[in-house]
Amino acid sequence: MADLTSTPDRPGLHVSKPSPNAPATGSAICHCGATATATGDSQVRALVEGYTANHGAAHNRTGR
Repeated sequence: MADLTSTPDRPGLHVSKPSPNAPATGSAICHCGATATATGDSQVRALVEGYTANHGAAHNRTGR
């Protein structure tokens, strides 16, 4: 399986939750240079929501 972790050359979100009892982990890298990481289900959920609203495809919608 290929490594799907985001990099500056391949920006995006990477979320992992290896089992139902393990905390989720996440990282985000945007083509604008912003980066973030999170640990724990609620923190990862907030990371995904923030990235979706303010980075990634959001840059295409607003022209930033």
